Amino acid sequence: MGLTDGEAVASLVAGLAILAGLAGVVVPGLPALPLCWAGVLVWALLSDAGPARWAVLAAVTVVAVGATVIKYAWPGRNLRNAGVPTSSLLAGALLGLVGFFVIPVIGLVIGFVGGVWGAERLRLGSNQLAWPATKQAVGAAGLSILVEFTAGVVIGTIWVFGLLFA
Repeated sequence: MGLTDGEAVASLVAGLAILAGLAGVVVPGLPALPLCWAGVLVWALLSDAGPARWAVLAAVTVVAVGATVIKYAWPGRNLRNAGVPTSSLLAGALLGLVGFFVIPVIGLVIGFVGGVWGAERLRLGSNQLAWPATKQAVGAAGLSILVEFTAGVVIGTIWVFGLLFA
């Protein structure tokens, strides 16, 4: 299997895109699930795996779309149930974005936590009252990351099975 073989190149590109997507779950700035999905799309378009490649692409699409919905809905519901307002989450997102550029990679997390804590501190007037909402927001962010990473691994697994058995 040489690099001049178009199917080998398509498989290599797909595998690298999936790995980059998995890294994108942890490293902010890379669109994780779209990269994983695009890798499988490239493989489906350029491979010679017959009709099975379209079944693999369809399965991966269902996983990517479903995980994207779950990634926002599940943690969001938990935050609403805990009483964390959208304004605190927006403050966390804004400071997370600023933090990403001030302190690459870890600044996103530090900014998000600081933003949620600051907004809740202003809203509730006490450190002791702000901290539980901040912990809920951090837990929700962790849940979102877990959902996205699990979906990326499932996408990669489906693609590998398609690669091996199609």
